[in-house]
Amino acid sequence: MDITFLNQSNENSWKNYKSYLGEIANKVKETLELKTEFAFSVIMVNDNEIQEINRRYRNIDRPTDVISFAMQEGEDIIDEHQPELMLGDIFINVDAVRRQAADYGHSLKREFCFLIAHGLLHLLGYDHMNPTEETAMITLQERVLYDIARR
Repeated sequence: MDITFLNQSNENSWKNYKSYLGEIANKVKETLELKTEFAFSVIMVNDNEIQEINRRYRNIDRPTDVISFAMQEGEDIIDEHQPELMLGDIFINVDAVRRQAADYGHSLKREFCFLIAHGLLHLLGYDHMNPTEETAMITLQERVLYDIARR
């Protein structure tokens, strides 16, 4: 599994969070029973940068907590015949991580790990556009995070 971590937030403390990426990715792979190895990138940004990304690519002019850009879409993202699949990029807003951790009363680690799991599930084709999809995605996120960053 190849995970690229880019810290564009200019805050050195976030580099310590890189160590959680492999745990989360392995737990997602195990939970979803995936056989194919996959690769993805995580890019740490701030409110201003993610707002610009959100405006440019989603036509939404406000910051958000996480944005995922999948390399492939559709139902059959995982091809078990490929040795490794590049899934895409996950942009994490460090300002939102801090705000949401405080709002929800949990640690920065929990919020960071939640957003990575959420973004990774999006890269793998999961969404939350209706109540059924949202329930399935929340359930998967909680299973992934249970041993890594519980509430």
